[in-house]
Amino acid sequence: MTDLATRLPGSAETWRATPTEPRVPAALLPPADGSVGDRLRAWRDRHRLREQRAQNTYNSSRHPERGLPVASSPAVVAFLKGLLVDRRWLVGLLLGLHALAAIAALVVPRILGALVDRAAEPGTAAAALTSLGLAVAAVVVLQAILTFGALWASTVFGQDVLASAREHVVATVLRLPLGRVESASSGDLVTRVTRDVSTMSESVRYGLPEAVIAGVTTVLTLLAMLLNSVFLTLPLLVTAPLLVIGVRRYLTRAPKGYITEGSTYSTINTTLTETVEGARTIEAFGLQSRRIETGEGDIDVSAQAERYTMSLRNILFGFIGLAYDTPLVMVMVLGAIGYSTGGLTLGQITAAILYVQALVEPLERLIRNLDRLQVGVASTTRLLGIAEVPQDRVATDDRPQGTQLVGTDLRFAYREGHDVLHGISLALTPGERLAIVGPSGSGKSTLGRLLSGINSPGSGRATVGGVDLVSLPLSQLRTEVALVTQEHHVFTGTIRDNIVLAREDAGDDAVIEALRAVEAWDWVDKLPKRLRTTIGAGNLALTPAQAQQIALARLVVADPHTLVLDEATSLIDPRTARHLEGSMAALLANRTVVAIAHRLHTAHDADRIAVVIDGRIAELGSHQELVSADGEYAALWRAWTS
Repeated sequence: MTDLATRLPGSAETWRATPTEPRVPAALLPPADGSVGDRLRAWRDRHRLREQRAQNTYNSSRHPERGLPVASSPAVVAFLKGLLVDRRWLVGLLLGLHALAAIAALVVPRILGALVDRAAEPGTAAAALTSLGLAVAAVVVLQAILTFGALWASTVFGQDVLASAREHVVATVLRLPLGRVESASSGDLVTRVTRDVSTMSESVRYGLPEAVIAGVTTVLTLLAMLLNSVFLTLPLLVTAPLLVIGVRRYLTRAPKGYITEGSTYSTINTTLTETVEGARTIEAFGLQSRRIETGEGDIDVSAQAERYTMSLRNILFGFIGLAYDTPLVMVMVLGAIGYSTGGLTLGQITAAILYVQALVEPLERLIRNLDRLQVGVASTTRLLGIAEVPQDRVATDDRPQGTQLVGTDLRFAYREGHDVLHGISLALTPGERLAIVGPSGSGKSTLGRLLSGINSPGSGRATVGGVDLVSLPLSQLRTEVALVTQEHHVFTGTIRDNIVLAREDAGDDAVIEALRAVEAWDWVDKLPKRLRTTIGAGNLALTPAQAQQIALARLVVADPHTLVLDEATSLIDPRTARHLEGSMAALLANRTVVAIAHRLHTAHDADRIAVVIDGRIAELGSHQELVSADGEYAALWRAWTS
């Protein structure tokens, strides 16, 4: 048996070693001193370096070797277009109401301008001025009603789109190849389905409707200014290029920056998850300072990503400031010139100034929501990237002719060039109970995953009834072979709901029979609501052993002809596990069972035992045959029984 310490010399030191390169290059740190010009040049250099780092992160995220990719821009556009097309009538209502509300708001400056002109005319009757004042009040009331309706339509639209987007994300996650999910970091997947969903939902609920509202209001305000005075609209045409340049520059760079931010959040979550879950191991090996240093390094890298997007926003706001302030000054100057030459009235100048001031708010809201939308788009590309993970199997029309499970020359590698399994071949007789034993890391669980169709072998074939497992539709595969691991999950719902997930048409009698088979009915029967007792987060808390019994009962109800048990009773105490496996033996008498375990009493009861050492079957035979052979299994058995 190969000694792990011999194969990996110095592995402990690799955890303690200090990285040879700092997580944040010195070039990204601000200088301690220098003139204003030197500091500005240093900031420019840091900004360019951060931009390059964001570009590199974006490029690598499109087709990562491991982990989950991000979607392309066309995929995001197609997704959003589909959401909008499916709600055409609601989009039309939303735009129509906002347009009417904007028009009502734009009528007010014209009336006020007319009011100024009438007041400046000698001999104007008070009744005429009163009627104009009442007209303003009526328009304001109408605008309030239209605005209320428009906001109602925006809320309905946002919540409807959000619901569809969440359903799409859930459906996509559930279709992911299990092997690819496990190759990705838990932090990345958790960040995508939590932070990215939240960010996307905020953009959908608030950013998108408000951007549409601001855009409609801006266009209508420009039209109103042109109708009021073309001459006084010229300042906007002069400063518009500044706004276009600033916004375009921002939109070309922001997506990559926000995608980089999301990537750094995933890294932080991964480190935190590993640290919390491995807290006892970290304490035992004295790695506290190393983990703290790793976490602080992750935060420093994330801070650099956020500094880049913050700089992009600051540059954008600089352009916006020029585009906002310059037109107001120019309108007042041109208005004074026009009034002195008799080409403009005071009313036109008043209306133009009000329009310019009114234009600032929707433009500012539009720019602000463009930033929110960029964050949302970045999150959407990360979410849709989940859907771009290629499937690891292609279902065919072939169906098994029989129930025999066979593995032929099975090889598998989690990393290219580093095989975990080396040409394993196994042929199981229907109804046989095979135990797979061996030291940790020998490839037992990997072999179980291939025999249950979770992963496709790198070479060789794993078949049931002569058909490759990975060529069966998942719904068909799970009626043939099922894998139960030491990991389990209890969903929020009743005990019955948790068990019939595998077969929704199962009746209460079948559920009770399954619970009896796994020695769980005694404690379920004592619950106040028995099968209708709600379990899961915030409800009745189950012990790890009880939760695993629920998972095993779910398996019994699924009723596959072949079971792969990967240390499925590891969380149950040995006496209960022995009882449970004994009671299951009668129920599973006519099924093929592959039991992967490190409790050798499971092997003792099996028809055959496969001893896996370093990805190869070192021994294969019954308990008595292998003990008599006095090889690897015999040594394991002596160690176990001693």
